[in-house]
Amino acid sequence: MSTDADGKIELEYELDDRPPWPKSILLGVQHVAVMIVPATAVAFIVAGAVGLGAADTAYVVQMVLLFSGLATIVQAYTVGPVGARLPIVMGTSFTFVGAATSIGVDYGLGAVFGAILVTGFAVEGLIGWQFDRIQPFFPPLVTGLVVIVIGLYLVPVGVDYAAGGVGAADYGAVHNIGLALLVLSVAVVLNVFTTGVTRLLSVLVGIGVGYAVAVALGLVDFGPVASAAPFAVPRPGAFGFAFEPIAVVTFAFLFLVSAMETVGDMSGVTAAEGRNPTDEEFRGGLFTDGLLSSLGAAFAAFPVTSFSQNVGIVNFTGVMSRHVVGVAGVVLAVLGLSPKVGAAVATIPSAVFGGAVVLMAGMVAASGARLLFLHVDLDRRNMVVVAVSLGLGLGVTMRPEALQELPRAARTFFGEPVIVTALTALLLNTFAPGEQSPLFDVPSAETPADGRGRSQPGED
Repeated sequence: MSTDADGKIELEYELDDRPPWPKSILLGVQHVAVMIVPATAVAFIVAGAVGLGAADTAYVVQMVLLFSGLATIVQAYTVGPVGARLPIVMGTSFTFVGAATSIGVDYGLGAVFGAILVTGFAVEGLIGWQFDRIQPFFPPLVTGLVVIVIGLYLVPVGVDYAAGGVGAADYGAVHNIGLALLVLSVAVVLNVFTTGVTRLLSVLVGIGVGYAVAVALGLVDFGPVASAAPFAVPRPGAFGFAFEPIAVVTFAFLFLVSAMETVGDMSGVTAAEGRNPTDEEFRGGLFTDGLLSSLGAAFAAFPVTSFSQNVGIVNFTGVMSRHVVGVAGVVLAVLGLSPKVGAAVATIPSAVFGGAVVLMAGMVAASGARLLFLHVDLDRRNMVVVAVSLGLGLGVTMRPEALQELPRAARTFFGEPVIVTALTALLLNTFAPGEQSPLFDVPSAETPADGRGRSQPGED
């Protein structure tokens, strides 16, 4: 996809554009198709670990979809100061899986939802409220690195899906790899070699072709659709609430990570326009993360946060319309009210989604790289920040056993690649003299005497 001189990609639909309804619906469904499996996977993993039955598991999945949809709608259209008015699709992040599982096993799901209820808006609301003060600490150098590591961190997740899903009996089977490659190939060919609606819907078409082939091969089980209820009503306090100090502290740290991810994802979206988000957009987006996570916990939904796969779709298709994402939010909310519809979507094999997730993860990382290239002078000082931040962040992902001698809480905290990358970049950028530092307004050692680095986008 071409890039203009000011760093914008060639957008088919800009932020406030309204595509025709048929196209908007299909584009919205495409967003849902890419994120629905990873969004609900957290619920399935935690429910299995704590021993929930089929009915309770289905209810938790239902609530995740419902509040993901409501949060997505708020991000697109806002409610007062809550919402960014950006095409941000919301879902449950894998950031919370480990803590929700261990706390759920040790203290029960009541402690999990109690901690989310307390810390969600308390942490992210405070960050959003004071973001104009802390924004100087998150220049493009830091946010770009966060976007890159989010994308790179998602690549193994996508590959696991492409292989059939972790723990699957046919993990790595030829038919799984073949389905994933088919979806990936169809999406890339349509996006690169066609124009119009086929390019815009390239990911959805790829998933559709892969699903049709999976049905033909007998890899799809429609049994759960018949047994699912057509409609279910949310129940407040379905698993009760408990307020364990260790659970509250753990989720407070994780919401800090969630805020960093959201800052990175929002930067990845607005990078399509060659800019960083405004203070108001950052504030509204973070408010949505925290408030909807707390509200969702009251009904047994896990925390919702921005979804990086969908940032990749925006950059891959060139469709930045927030109204398309609003449609996706409505679809998610409807799925959350109808377990039968959700069960039908869940019949799509993991390998089919895997092909799309691998593609989207790569696009997320690429959008983060574009933020760096467009807005950061990659001199010696900044290259050191990039090298150390990505080296440590990817290091704890690839070799988590290196932290095995640390206390459990430290392993949980420092085992998160987004935490390590973001904190390293934040500390190095803050205390190392240079133009990106909020403490030093001086040119770096390699900057020419006129105080300018290489020309900014649009300059000669």
